[in-house]
Amino acid sequence: MSVIFDKKNILVIGGAGFIGSNLCDELIKESKVICVDNFSSSTPKNIDHLLSDPNFVLINHDMSQPLDLESLDELDKFKIPFQGIQEVYNLACPMSSKNFLKNRESILLANSYVVKNVLDITLKYSSKLLHFSSSVVYGARPTSDKIIKVREDNLGQIDISSERSCYDEGKRFAEVFINTYNQIFNLDAKIIRTFRVYGPRMTLGDEQMLSDFISDALNGDDLIIYGDKEFSSSLCYVDDIIDAAIKVISSDVKGPFNVGSEEDVKLYDVAQKVIKLTDSKSKIVFDDSKVFMTQLNIPDTYKIRNELGWMPVVTLENGLKKTILDLKANRQNLNF
Repeated sequence: MSVIFDKKNILVIGGAGFIGSNLCDELIKESKVICVDNFSSSTPKNIDHLLSDPNFVLINHDMSQPLDLESLDELDKFKIPFQGIQEVYNLACPMSSKNFLKNRESILLANSYVVKNVLDITLKYSSKLLHFSSSVVYGARPTSDKIIKVREDNLGQIDISSERSCYDEGKRFAEVFINTYNQIFNLDAKIIRTFRVYGPRMTLGDEQMLSDFISDALNGDDLIIYGDKEFSSSLCYVDDIIDAAIKVISSDVKGPFNVGSEEDVKLYDVAQKVIKLTDSKSKIVFDDSKVFMTQLNIPDTYKIRNELGWMPVVTLENGLKKTILDLKANRQNLNF
């Protein structure tokens, strides 16, 4: 059935987060956007610039509890009982390296109750759904000098008794939830597995390293790597992730799709680039590893490249320059 509405109604769960707010920026160009967030690991300032747009509404709500969109007066203008919701993006899950252990219960709920409530909304309105999963479903990177890129059919291996299993195994369970609803109700629900993402609005002071590299370099402080000089990672600029997400939800294929950069870069080299780009006198130091900040696998992105023609186009240097410019522009509002 063809859409008779001038603009789609789109629901973004976790829309005030780092990736979610950048996604809202893109979607608002052609659609009406309902952003739902409870700010457990995000900040209102990420979407402050959107609040004056008549096609954008922020709902402060914990999605571990059901959400009745039609009962909210602020959404009357979106005419949901008549138009419904055309697309749903689920990015809800506390993402904090520093506060990971404190957030474990919320992470469990995000990968279970939240997913259930998102799926029920999707089912009610026959919406398209795109769920943001993670590279952690593949487990830890093998201890080998040879880098093996993981494909979507890799079953992975996760220690379900580890401190981080609520996130890693939780993300796997969330995918099971979505796939089961697909099988039972024939939903149009798709999954992408993102690898490490960086860019404007990354949380600062959260021990996620890359964002803190920039802040510390600008302040002349030491850049801390939680690990050794060999710590390496895939790094993909947020605009490329948003482009992939929109391509996937607009397609006829469900995935799952790996979305990220196939280049494995050492964070020591990244730190050096940041120091050079900021003309900083900072030094690079090393500290103990963190539970939630570990080396992850590198993606094989053949599937999304072959089926949807997607590939990351922002180079690491250009992405770092954009991220540095954004942080410089907002430094007066930050206590760093």
